Amino acid sequence: MSVRDKVRSPCVSICALDEHDVCVGCQRTGDEIMKWTQMSNDERREVLLRVAERERRVLL
Repeated sequence: MSVRDKVRSPCVSICALDEHDVCVGCQRTGDEIMKWTQMSNDERREVLLRVAERERRVLL
């Protein structure tokens, strides 16, 4: 698999974890951030679904 085919990180270079261990920039947990480079594309897509749900909650 080429680099071009990998699911890209949602990182926006605003790296700070809140009181729930969620990054205020990309909405991933500290654990998800640490494991990102070892994840398969399917695992990364699952994280991105959780990120989208967290973002929806923040906007409410």
